[in-house]
Amino acid sequence: MKINKEIRRLSREMLRASFTDGQLDRGKVASLVQSVTGKKPRHCIDILQNYKRLLRLEIEKCHARIESANQVSPETSARIVENLKKKRGRDLTIEFVVNPELLGGMRIRVGSDVWDDSVRNRLERLQKQL
Repeated sequence: MKINKEIRRLSREMLRASFTDGQLDRGKVASLVQSVTGKKPRHCIDILQNYKRLLRLEIEKCHARIESANQVSPETSARIVENLKKKRGRDLTIEFVVNPELLGGMRIRVGSDVWDDSVRNRLERLQKQL
């Protein structure tokens, strides 16, 4: 899907209007979508698809997925959550996942940011260097 400047501009304006006190407001999102579908502007579907993509990216910024090769101890997980909340400065939903493919270490993903300190990643980097 090719997005022109007008579609980008309108969907960004809709995203900015979707917040109340720095938080996404479901009511505003619903009313904005109803407004666009009611008016049916040119490229209505493209505007809504881009708006949906922007909303998904915004929601992902508030979700942390922490993968480790083994179960993480409660002390370690509390420390990780505390550091992530300091770094992000907002309420995060945290998801801990055991992924044996990592072989060891940990991978943390918050939105589009990824911190990968797994053994698997180190081995892959070493293989590329050789």
